[in-house]
Amino acid sequence: MSLAPSGDARPLAVFDVDGVLADVTHRLHHLRARPQRWERFFQAADRDPLLVEGADRLRAALADHDVLYLTGRPERTRRLTERWLARHDLPTGPLIMRDDHDSRPARWMKREVLRGLSASREIVSVLDDDPAVVAVLEADGWPVELATWLPHSSTLQSAQERQGRT
Repeated sequence: MSLAPSGDARPLAVFDVDGVLADVTHRLHHLRARPQRWERFFQAADRDPLLVEGADRLRAALADHDVLYLTGRPERTRRLTERWLARHDLPTGPLIMRDDHDSRPARWMKREVLRGLSASREIVSVLDDDPAVVAVLEADGWPVELATWLPHSSTLQSAQERQGRT
């Protein structure tokens, strides 16, 4: 699916991965460890259970929208993420990931991506589990919803906001 505008382009629904579609709780212990084990945290993502609520929302969105994933996962985890999506019968893309060397908080990275996308596509919904991301996007006027089916972890929040890692 192309992100370029066309006369028949459908509106765009944007989905986060971790905490919206993927249950990361089984790998948070890698972030609680000292020192934190980031590579182990990311490599364990292939074993994330599917969050049914998020998957159901994504499948429903596909009826009327093009779907795009916007995740704070680093680019180096692309293949692992695409395989995980395919294993759960979800489209494998388009998938926008954080550059491996980008350590900005997720809220700023995602805001920048959405601003770029909006130049060529109509964005009608954004679903994210990070309250800080949702707050920034809401303040900008984006149609954003906080995913609440997996309680947001303070460990994950620190990783997303203070360390710009996921």
